[in-house]
This record gives sequence, structure tokens and C-alpha cells, in this order.
Amino acid sequence: MLKQVGLDFEIIPSLVDETVPPGVTPDIAAVRLAEKKAIDVAHRSKDGIVIAADTIVALDDSILGKPKDEEEARKMLESLSGRWHRVFTGIAVVDCSSLEKVTDCEQSRVKFKKLSSSEIENYIKTGEPMDKAGAYGIQGKGALLVEKIEGCYYNIVGLPLFRLSLALSHFDVKIL
Repeated sequence: MLKQVGLDFEIIPSLVDETVPPGVTPDIAAVRLAEKKAIDVAHRSKDGIVIAADTIVALDDSILGKPKDEEEARKMLESLSGRWHRVFTGIAVVDCSSLEKVTDCEQSRVKFKKLSSSEIENYIKTGEPMDKAGAYGIQGKGALLVEKIEGCYYNIVGLPLFRLSLALSHFDVKIL
């Protein structure tokens, strides 16, 4: 998505623990995790601007992380079947030299179609659910599970580009 909007970048993975403490709301958790990732990378970099994001899927009051195994993916997909859920992406943009930061969060709503057992099994067999919050990726075959969305599509993919452009403008990084 960064290439899509014309940004030059280097990928530097963060080394932070992504565990969400109990009792933290999904929006706050997404922003805190993005901020921790950005600060971690900024401390290890000499200059430039760090962009970090973290996406959290929430069904009612429960956070659905990345499934540990196929059984957990199956349970998540069964719980999402025919229902609305929310997707939160926290973003953090940090200037490496000053450690000045801007954080924000986007929220979208997603409604899954009613899924049959075979649809769930076939989707799990693709392997796609295993590294995705909520056990699906809307940018892949998981798009076939989604009946409708409200809000920013790019947020559901994992990087709300409009909010990112606002954060980058704070550091005089112009995309357009």
C-alpha cells in the first residue's frame, strides 16, 4: 500500500511483544502496539520517519488475534459467521531524530455472510487465516467471506491510508 501511494520505504521489523493486556479496549490496544513498534524501530534507526501499524479485530467485547492453530481459526470464523464485527488499526509515525510522534486509530465495521462448514474448512485449507487477526484477510480469498463493510477498506487490510497521510503531513511528508 505504501508503494501504491508512491512512498519509498525500507521494512524493518519491530521486536516488541504484541500481547494485548486484559481489559484494554481494542482501539487503545491498536494504538499502543503501533506506538511500541514505531518507537522500537526508531531507537534502532539513525534518521528518517518510521511508520508502524497494528490491526485488531473485535467481536462484541472480545479481541480476536491471530489464530494459534487451525482449530482456533475455525472457532473464530464460526463466531464471525453472519455477524458484524469491528476492525481497528492503530498507526504511529515517529521521527527518528527527535522521537516526536503522531498516533491515530481508524475503525471500520465488517459483516460476514453466513458461512457453511465447508466454506470455513476450505478457507482454512488455503492457509490464509493463520497469520491474520480475526483469521481472515479481506485483501485475499477472505474477501469472499465479507458481505459488506462500513468505513475504510484500507483499514481492514491493515493500513488506513487517509489517516496515515494526515499523520505524515505533520512531518511535512506530502503524498500528493
